Formats: sequence, structure tokens, C-alpha cells
Amino acid sequence: MWKLGARLSVAMIAVCLLTFEARAHHSFPATYDDGGEVRIAGKLAAFMFRNPHSYVHVLVEDEEGNVIRYAVEWAAASALGRQGITRSSFKPGDYVIITGLPGRNAEDNRVLLKTLERPSDGLKWGFEEGQVVE
Repeated sequence: MWKLGARLSVAMIAVCLLTFEARAHHSFPATYDDGGEVRIAGKLAAFMFRNPHSYVHVLVEDEEGNVIRYAVEWAAASALGRQGITRSSFKPGDYVIITGLPGRNAEDNRVLLKTLERPSDGLKWGFEEGQVVE
């Protein structure tokens, strides 16, 4: 039978390992190529305004006319809200131009957003240290 001290030690180690795992899922360099940059332009399919990260899904036509859906990871809804972005800031069909870090696996069609521009009204994000510029 285990002594109380041994049980507490095992419990503390388990808590430490769980805490490490919770932080580890935010490793952007494991998912995105921080040495590259990609530019995509297309119609917004969805804007998912949420925490811990918001997403925009963009439909981009390639050179052969195929439509590719990109999942673009953005900041948390709470951070975007402080910068003037709301749940209703983007609608399906909005034409957007995005620059960002490409996903390490090109087949995933993932991008980590650096800048976003909507030419129809001049909205820009990420050009002035993450602030909306109109």
C-alpha cells in the first residue's frame, strides 16, 4: 500500500504534466512555417469569432480554376474585440486579401494571419501593430 507522501508526489507530477500539455497546444512554430509567408485572396466563406482563436475560412481559386478552402487562424475574440473587430465585422462573400505564415503541411491549407484587408471599404488589420485602420 502506498504511503500518503508517495501518493501526493504522484498526484503533483500528474498535475505538472497536465499543465505542460495544456500549454503545449499553442506551439505556432510546430504548425506554421515562421520562415515563410503566403498571400491569399478570395471570398470569405465563414468568420468564426471565438476564443481561444478566431478563424476566417477563405475560398481561393488556384491557377487551374479549382476552389481551395483555407482555414486562417487569427487572434482571440476578446483581443479582436478590443481592436474594433466584432462578430458582425465580416460576412460570407466579403472579398479579402490575407498575408500570413503558411502551414507546415501544405495539404492542410492553413495560414496564421498577419494582415487582413477588405478592399470594398478599405478595412485593414495588422498593418498598424494589430489595430484596425479605416
